Formats: sequence, structure tokens, C-alpha cells
Amino acid sequence: MAALPPNPVPLAYQGGTPAVPVWLNKGDNAWQMISATLVGLQSVPGLVILYGSVVKKKWAVNSAFMALYAFAAVVICWVLWAYNMSFGHKLLPFWGKAGPALGQKFLVNQALLPETTQFHHDGTVETAMVTPLYPMASMVWFQCVFAAITVIILAGSVLGRINIKAWMAFVPLWLTFCYTVGAFSLWGGGFLFHWGVIDYSGGYVIHLSSGIAGFTAAFWVGPRSKKDRERFPPNNVLLMLAGAGLLWMGWAGFNGGDPYAANVDSSMAVLNTNICAATSFLIWTWLDVIFFKKPSVIGAVQGMITGLVCITPGAGLVQGWAAIVMGILSGSVPWFTMMIVHKRWTLLQQIDDTLGVFHTHAVAGLLGGVLTGLFAEPQLCAMFLPVADSRGGVYGGSGGMQILKQLAGGAFIIGWNLVLTSIICVAINLVIPLRMSEEQLSIGDDAVHGEEAYALWGDGEKYDSTKHGMYSDDTLHSKAFTGATQVV
Repeated sequence: MAALPPNPVPLAYQGGTPAVPVWLNKGDNAWQMISATLVGLQSVPGLVILYGSVVKKKWAVNSAFMALYAFAAVVICWVLWAYNMSFGHKLLPFWGKAGPALGQKFLVNQALLPETTQFHHDGTVETAMVTPLYPMASMVWFQCVFAAITVIILAGSVLGRINIKAWMAFVPLWLTFCYTVGAFSLWGGGFLFHWGVIDYSGGYVIHLSSGIAGFTAAFWVGPRSKKDRERFPPNNVLLMLAGAGLLWMGWAGFNGGDPYAANVDSSMAVLNTNICAATSFLIWTWLDVIFFKKPSVIGAVQGMITGLVCITPGAGLVQGWAAIVMGILSGSVPWFTMMIVHKRWTLLQQIDDTLGVFHTHAVAGLLGGVLTGLFAEPQLCAMFLPVADSRGGVYGGSGGMQILKQLAGGAFIIGWNLVLTSIICVAINLVIPLRMSEEQLSIGDDAVHGEEAYALWGDGEKYDSTKHGMYSDDTLHSKAFTGATQVV
């Protein structure tokens, strides 16, 4: 009998081999890794560019570096202990057991979230465990970039005055004691997950938590310098728009990757994300024109962000018309809290939230969570949620209870982040000052990092009459010249 010819397909591509196990769906795996990359690009370089551009020139390097540092620090903490605290076996109803996600035997096996099996009251299985058709390595990385962007969003509240060394301590502590709790409770099989609180892709886990924690941290760190609070112009609006564009387009991975498959629900999520973001962008811009006579570019970006945030908890669960309604509300409610309520409420004025993260993420995230409880469509819910017959309030039945669940879930995230973020800030301040020195606050990047964003005279640099003729606050000073040639 003649020997069979060698298989012309390399082993790495053959089905049923260790590289391509029978459970692997290559399409799902490819989309999950692409989604993770898109979310990663939202942070690096997206928010690195946006933060470095939207702040005053003297804080460009510091703001961008805070985002970059947080991303790197979260990656290491995530694989050493935080992934399993968020998606591993249960330690407490709101927390998983810490442990590394580094071993080959763990990472090459089929992904699974061990605490996600949903049971009926009589103990029978209602919904099977979440077991996506790709390796655990894809799941670990996908969830890692979500954790990283959450801490980076939080940073927007404390730009321009937090001690960089205190920030280095804050990142792993907040990830460990705040982010992992929200992630396990709502996504990893914790008590809110099994109760049926809906958070499709992070309206609560990411945006509400970062907005509340950022606002709390801003209270403990204290405000920027008086001069910075009075005048804080962006150093590069065009570059800020580039960062905003990366954020918007990257949201396809943010919301489109959360069904853990390249399926119908994923397509719905991506479309709804863009519908809501565009609507919110337009509403915010029109409100600026109506009330302030000019369309603010920074305001339009804020509207874009609030739309993206608002749709996130229900992206794959609502119909297109509901995405438009959510966009109208996300472009108007956070606009009202930022432009009207903030200016009239003393507490909001006293706490210096540099980029308004409270309004763009906490307000918009909670708004989106409640609206998801109102508009979640039953058939779409059945494609994704563990609790059978979940539906929004407009569809009757258990929909009214769903709104109450959304409010309760939001209250848990708010309370936990208020208390734990405060404890973390107080603890760090016992060892490392939370706030920069007065000299650093005055000078900025050059004092903190010994580097500047642009090789130009600008804010924060100490005045030297032999070199400079103008402060960054536009105060003119005479130049002292020697010789006939004037070097400009």
C-alpha cells in the first residue's frame, strides 16, 4: 500500500492540532484580537494624544505620560493578579480570587468565565457558562485594555497637579480595590451579574466608576493653581481632534467585542454606537450655538464622548431608534449638568475636575445604564444576557423591575468608588504627597519631568529677560538686547 503524501498545509494551520483545536473559531478569535487592539489604540495613542493636546502647554508632557504610564502599569498588574480578581473564581459575591494569568496551560485553553453559569431558583441551569470559541489569552488581553482605559479616563480629573509619584502608586491600588470589584460584580459572575443588572460593555464598570473615582480623587488632591484654573487653553486643538477620532473609531472594538464573538449582536452594537455618538455630537454642538452663539470644538468632542459613553451599557441591546433617543439625551443632560448645574452648585465648583470627567463619564454612564433599563429589547437581550426574559421598561413585563435594578447597580458602583477611592488617596498621602510642590505647579513639565512638549517659550518656564519677551499669560515684558543683532 502506497504511503500517503505529506499534508501540504503547515501544522500551524491544520484543524484538530494544538495550534488549531477543534473548539477554536478563527473568525471570533480574529475579531476579539482586533477589538482588543482597537480599544488599546483608544488609550495608546488616542487618550495620550488627546490629554497631551487638550491641556495647557506646560502640562502636555505630564498629562500624556500619566496616560502612557497607567497603560503599562495596568498590563503588568492585570496578568499578575487582577484578571482573576475580575473574571476568575469567586472569593466574595463581588470579588474574584487573585492569581496570575501567565501560564501556558491556562492561556492556550478555551476561554471561560467560571462563575457565569446562571441557575434557576430550583438549581437547574438557566444559562450555561460563558465559553467563547477562542483561547484564554485573547480574553485576558481583551479585558486588560478595558481595565487600562478606565484608569486613564480617571486621570482626566486630576491632570495638572497630582504628584506623578503618587499617581504611580494610585494606579495599581485603584485597579486592585476598585476596578476588579465592579468588573467581577457585573461581568465576571458576581452578584449584580446574576441579579440581572445590565452593563453590556462598561457604562458602569468603566465610565461610572472612573467618573466617580476621578471626581473623588480630585477632591483629595485639591485644585490646580489659581492661574491654571483661570486660564487653561488647549495647546493643540487639531491634535486633540486626532485623539478624539481614535477614541470614536476605537469604540467599534469597545462595544463590538463584548458579545465575545463576531455575531449579529456585535454588528448591532457597532451600528448603535455610531448612531448615538453622532446624535450626541450634533445635539451638544447645537446647544452651544443656541446658548453661546458659537460651536465649540472642545464642546463637540465632549458631546461625542457622552454619546459613546451613554450607549455603552446597552449598545447591542437597543434598537436604532432608541440609540437616537439616547444620543439626544446624552448630548443634552451632561451638557446641562456641565454648563448650567456646575456653574450654580458650589460643591461642583470647589472640586476641580480638570476635564469634566464627572459629567462626560459618570453622568453619561449612569444615564446610559438607566436608559438601557428602559429601552433594552427582549430579542436582543436573549442573544446576550444570562437572565432569561430580560427586557426594558417600554416592553412591559419585568421591564419596570429592570429600571430599578439599573439604579441599584449604579448606586453600588458609586458608593464603592466614593469610599475606596477616598481610602486609597488618604493612604497614599501618608507616604507620598498627593499634590505637586508649588514650584512644580508653577513651572509644569520642565520641573516634573525635565522635558517640554515644544521647543518654544511658553507657560510655566521661568522668565529670563535676556531670552523672553512675553509670559504665557500674554503679559508683555521688555527684552534686553546686546549688540546690533536682535535674535528672535
